[in-house]
Amino acid sequence: MVRAAVMKGPNQPIEVDQFAPIQLQQGGAIVRTLYSEVCGTDVHLWHGRLAEVPYPIIPGHISAGEIMQTGGEVTDINGTPLLRGDVVTFHDVHQTCHSCWYCTVAEAHNRCPQRKVYGITYPATEGLLGGWSEQIYLLPGVKIVKLPPTLPARTFIAGGCGLSTALSAVQRGGIRPGDTVTVLGSGPVGLSTVVFAKLQGAAQVLLIGAPSDRLQLGARMGADHTVNIQKQSFEQRSKYVLQLTGGRGSDVTIEATGVPEAVRQAMILSRDGGTAVIAGQYTDAGEVAFNPHLHLNKKHLNLLGCWGTTFSHFYRSLQLMNRYHHRFPWKDMISKCYGLAEAEQALRDVESRSVIKAVITPQAG
Repeated sequence: MVRAAVMKGPNQPIEVDQFAPIQLQQGGAIVRTLYSEVCGTDVHLWHGRLAEVPYPIIPGHISAGEIMQTGGEVTDINGTPLLRGDVVTFHDVHQTCHSCWYCTVAEAHNRCPQRKVYGITYPATEGLLGGWSEQIYLLPGVKIVKLPPTLPARTFIAGGCGLSTALSAVQRGGIRPGDTVTVLGSGPVGLSTVVFAKLQGAAQVLLIGAPSDRLQLGARMGADHTVNIQKQSFEQRSKYVLQLTGGRGSDVTIEATGVPEAVRQAMILSRDGGTAVIAGQYTDAGEVAFNPHLHLNKKHLNLLGCWGTTFSHFYRSLQLMNRYHHRFPWKDMISKCYGLAEAEQALRDVESRSVIKAVITPQAG
């Protein structure tokens, strides 16, 4: 039998259940889970803030582990056959159809109606399809990436889903060399956004968030300026952004908080003709009001949503991490590792922001 931590429903206790051994199909693979992240989305799932989640679920949408067995020859995305013991990760998004209007005409694969996501939209009744488990079943067709030998699995999971989300947001924002970029939110998404904004050529990056330990790490990740929201009012923060930008505001502001009020703040902090990217509102955390004339039209503002990622973001962000992880301390984002029986405590710690990154280590208990 295989143990997994199960989210039974909104606001219900996380329980460790046992599942029958995986029945391997041709083209599938079984992975022994080494690490699986706990992110803000998991907290929102626990509180029922995403529609149509088929509880009970095994959470954990970004994971890394060792190949245990494959159903025939299974290759990674580069066409390399996978062997027992290979350390891999995989794209959590699965079953985009490549045939519907969104896939073929709009080229918006993250809006495909057939889209499934490990750890979010697969029910536990269908098997081990989430990372908070001793084993994960990679269904035929899942896009697998063998981790480069120069990138430790623990370092990769420190970036987690925030890695590809950050790259998506930076690309969506169209950051140009010499831009001033303001990042709202100093969690894993915001911290990786700082890195990718710098690599994109931003002249200065301002990180606004809390608590202080996250901002200290943000400075090490490349932020030129940090502001603690627990110590400065929004009016003070706005004046500081204007001071840094000759009175104009940020060229690009990226919201990565998950707090609705930050959407309005991102609009205000952006310059006239600038861009605000909303990357933190993956789940429904509520509504916010803004003035369409003052905050949007008069500013001639580009206001862009950023929901989900494509495999391109996943693959490219991993390659960038492999190239730059010695320069930017992603690995230090991990505050604590938790066994399966501690999964609920991990959720509570992420929610309270007492940790930067929480990681489930299923083999530890």
